Amino acid sequence: MPQETVYAIASGKGGVGKTTTTVNLGTALAQAGERVAIVDADLGMANLAGFVSLSPGSATLHDVLSGEASIEDATYRLAANIVGVPSGNELADYAETEPDGLGEVVETLRDRVDYVLIDVGAGVSHESILPLGLADAVVLVATPEPAAVQDVSRTIELVDRVDGEVAGLLVTRTHPSGDVPPETIAEKLGVAELGAIPEDRAVRASVYAGTPLVVHAPESDAAVAYRELATTLTGVETAGPSGDEAAADDSSTADPDDAASHDEVSSAITDAEPDA
Repeated sequence: MPQETVYAIASGKGGVGKTTTTVNLGTALAQAGERVAIVDADLGMANLAGFVSLSPGSATLHDVLSGEASIEDATYRLAANIVGVPSGNELADYAETEPDGLGEVVETLRDRVDYVLIDVGAGVSHESILPLGLADAVVLVATPEPAAVQDVSRTIELVDRVDGEVAGLLVTRTHPSGDVPPETIAEKLGVAELGAIPEDRAVRASVYAGTPLVVHAPESDAAVAYRELATTLTGVETAGPSGDEAAADDSSTADPDDAASHDEVSSAITDAEPDA
């Protein structure tokens, strides 16, 4: 099988950390020198922009899927090596979208960056199932709670129905004692264990700051775990920033005024030729 470069980050339940995982996995890969695009495919309840302090200009994924904008118009530079494609928050715009166009978006980005990460909406709908078949593999996200595990088991069934591939399970908000071990949960579901993200106050703080955790608190336990996930999933070696390097990464985080610079974004995408 060719190298996997497009991953859908999915779960049947909201609030388990899909967007946090998408943002931090993408940022960890970008810090390691990989070119990354993250796509907010939660068309009805978009929230990726807030996680990276991004204020989109006039175009979002909604506009692309309704034929009103190009993918370049809706792609924004977040930091070095990483761009984002946010969805809009207007229900009227959501009603005009054609989710099937997501396939063309993904293929366009696949040709221009090293990794495409798709933040998939929760639940069972056409737009939440579609990315499961578009991706090379699906990263399942769940907390140790029985309801979350049960919901992710349904997601596995949906992946099978669209002939998709499961990369494995990431268990978030884990505790050193009291929870069912992540490897036990993965074994019960019949999938590989990709790792565990410990409960960490730094995660909430990074969300409020609108900065990826691996930049906001790079030495925190959860940030270390996200970098380990990046290596486990892709084989890319990642290392935590420290000192001046951390400061440089922090200064490159998306600024709301700079994020909508389409000239810079267009250059970031169209000039990024895939490795031979």
